[in-house]
Amino acid sequence: MTSTETGAVTGTKDKDYNLIWFTEACLSNALRMEVYAQDAERDGDTELAEFFRRAQGESRKGAQQGKALLANRLTA
Repeated sequence: MTSTETGAVTGTKDKDYNLIWFTEACLSNALRMEVYAQDAERDGDTELAEFFRRAQGESRKGAQQGKALLANRLTA
């Protein structure tokens, strides 16, 4: 990665691209944590299932915050 990319390649400023990427990553992670929690539950490991559910909650929180920032910036 270079320190000069400012959207010439993607058409989107780095900071905006980063926010979009972060939001998508959080949403994707929330889905993945659902699978992991179900796997743990199926194996009877409630401690691990609860761990993945907490991680899922944090990913949802990050996604909500990212979506809110995106909404504010897209309407500005």
